[in-house]
Amino acid sequence: MRAQPPGDTPIPLSAPAAVWTGRARNRVQWPLAAVGAACMALGIELAVESPFTSGLAPLVMSIVGCIAAGVLVLFGTLAFVHVAVKVDDRHLEVRCGHLGVPRRRIPLDQVLGAEFVTVITPRHWGGWGYRWRPDKGTCVVVRRGEGFRLRLVGDHVFTVTVDDAQDAVRVIRDRMRMRPETPAET
Repeated sequence: MRAQPPGDTPIPLSAPAAVWTGRARNRVQWPLAAVGAACMALGIELAVESPFTSGLAPLVMSIVGCIAAGVLVLFGTLAFVHVAVKVDDRHLEVRCGHLGVPRRRIPLDQVLGAEFVTVITPRHWGGWGYRWRPDKGTCVVVRRGEGFRLRLVGDHVFTVTVDDAQDAVRVIRDRMRMRPETPAET
């Protein structure tokens, strides 16, 4: 139930919520994160336990390679395990992963249109993550499934996978139609 503000003016039932939030998760990427952690552990193991029998240069390259690959895989997967979308009165904000990076904030006055997309697949965008394709625009893909597409000023397109995308589109369209209310005349 929605709380009423102080005073005697009730909030109309059709008034949009102050903030809409949505999420999408991808549990498939957790095993990939484990592979990244294993690569880092192997690099550390080589650094600590290696007997240096084949020379220093190959050992250093192995250690640096394992740790670098592990960090890249671990960050790449954990950054796109989930996405959080927030729509308030003025902006749409998309945050990825546990740290919220990468992040994109789009002013709603830059949105020309919003549409529901039934299926967004990583395969069509070149994989999981924050993707850009010259023919399609920008997309945040964390899993296969529903999402929404925004047409932006400057002929740009932004797509994101999120649960309950139809509700997100409805809220964005409502926000686009909202105009500042003029004070009542007395």
